[in-house]
Amino acid sequence: MKLNTYLFKGVLTVFVGLFLISCEGDFLQRDPVTEITKDKFFNSPQDLETYSNGFYSYISAPYMDVFSDNISIYTGANNTDNLLRGSLTPANVDGWDWKELRSINYMIENSGKATGDQSLIRHYKGVAKFFRANFYFNMVKKYGDVPWYSKTIGSNDDEMLYKAKDPRTLVMDSIMGDLEYASANVLPARTNNTMITKWAALTLLARVALYEGSFRKYHDELGLQSSSGKFLNRAVTASQDIMTNGGFNIYNTGKGGEDFRSLFASNMLDGNKEVIFLQKNNKDQGVSNNTHTVLGWQWALNGSLADEFLMKDGTPFTSITGYDKKGFTEVFANRDPRMAETIMPPGFATIPGGDPYLVQPVFGGYLQIKFYPRDPSLRGGWNLNYTDLPIYRYAEVLLINAEAKAELGSLTQGDLDNTVNLLRRRVKMPDLSMVAANSNPDNYLVQQYPNINGSNKGVILEIRRERRVELACEDKRLDDLFRWKSGVLLGQPSKGFYTSALGAIDVTGDGKQDIAILEAPGKEDPLNGLPADIRAHLTKYYISDGVFYLSNVTSGHIMFDKDKILPRTFVNPKYYYLPIPISQLILNPKLTQPPGW
Repeated sequence: MKLNTYLFKGVLTVFVGLFLISCEGDFLQRDPVTEITKDKFFNSPQDLETYSNGFYSYISAPYMDVFSDNISIYTGANNTDNLLRGSLTPANVDGWDWKELRSINYMIENSGKATGDQSLIRHYKGVAKFFRANFYFNMVKKYGDVPWYSKTIGSNDDEMLYKAKDPRTLVMDSIMGDLEYASANVLPARTNNTMITKWAALTLLARVALYEGSFRKYHDELGLQSSSGKFLNRAVTASQDIMTNGGFNIYNTGKGGEDFRSLFASNMLDGNKEVIFLQKNNKDQGVSNNTHTVLGWQWALNGSLADEFLMKDGTPFTSITGYDKKGFTEVFANRDPRMAETIMPPGFATIPGGDPYLVQPVFGGYLQIKFYPRDPSLRGGWNLNYTDLPIYRYAEVLLINAEAKAELGSLTQGDLDNTVNLLRRRVKMPDLSMVAANSNPDNYLVQQYPNINGSNKGVILEIRRERRVELACEDKRLDDLFRWKSGVLLGQPSKGFYTSALGAIDVTGDGKQDIAILEAPGKEDPLNGLPADIRAHLTKYYISDGVFYLSNVTSGHIMFDKDKILPRTFVNPKYYYLPIPISQLILNPKLTQPPGW
């Protein structure tokens, strides 16, 4: 979902519009329009600003995790779901789109023409390099080795047009080089947090460094483990720079879960010091988002995510005897407040004081409310919602710092207090103790991540838990599973809430049954004995419809027929990469598929 932005202004609308239209064919094709334009453009910092504003449509403001194990079921089609169900092939995969890169490289190579304030010229060149790094980071995550292009390519340059892939090491070093330039030259306060600043560049640098450092550490098949420390150390120093010099802080006014909620359901984030980079939405300017769709449209959240939220006293929910047999209303009792701000709790209403919104067993029941616009005046229908969306926030920086130090073996309790525990204190959760975590690692997490070793095993597990619950629905989970070499978790069937029997269920917490799960229409014996008024208002769901079933036939967790018909499987290491479309290999025979494809 691309960022809607008000940044396309004046000449940019025509210039970039014509430019992008011209690139609908081969991404390397030389365009006559650009040949004419570059003689009249790129002459001043203002020209560079105008052109680089077009890049902001290349970055997304995340508000879902639809490709990861945080989701119970997703009714749309995507590469990852097809991959896990064995139906993805080089013949039907999409992707391998390079149009954005040509536009970015075109500006970088022409930026040297500009005259005027050199700091501004370097600033906008740094913005372009930020976007090139982001483009290539996404390509490496998908394909591993990819061709590195640092300039636009002419139609007669066969050597570059048909080059082979460059090794991951070269591409990642080039990405880091771009981000080092950006973080050194993009001005810290040239604009507000709706634009790229030094701190946004450092955030991406820290994210990339953590990803690559942990990927190399855990993916021993690459043979790059010895270089993982270089990236992890840079993740530490980049995040520390932001923590020390950026002036950011965790938004905490003492309201607990409400403070957490406000980061995802407010239209006043432009002044929030937790937000490093922002999509600002505004009804008057016609800039909006589609966040109301998180609730009951195409997906819901997975029971495995619900299980990882701690109890209010800081102990694991999964350590409670019978945790996996607690009903819908029970699982929310005495939990980390972030759970009820992420997963719709009993009694939630879309209109304050209105009727409770009912769970939907066809999605598993754990509906997403994180990012849902709570204020009805900020909801206007399809792509007409006006809440601000954080693209980068300081919480992630703190988690990067803690995880990188834990992986390096340099983490201290003081580091935890300055990172993870700031997030816990916001929602009035107990601090994470390094000694306690390492002396008694949570066995539930140990089973999920069996490849963690060493004296910091317990605290690494807890930092991973913290990332999952704090950053849920922010499009981080799939990347985390891939870099930790934990893709096998994607192969597990997802689940919804537990019910002890067929029949009527209270899902709003008012003591009255609201929905019923039944075997089939006409088989309503489980409803016998209910008052007539309750029966008349039940919303009924039938197993015979072929969407979901109960794990123990007449009781158990909601499971999904699709996972029985087309079981999920994760093939290691093949599925850590997407295949390149076969059409591209025909165009360029020097390209080769990622390992296993």
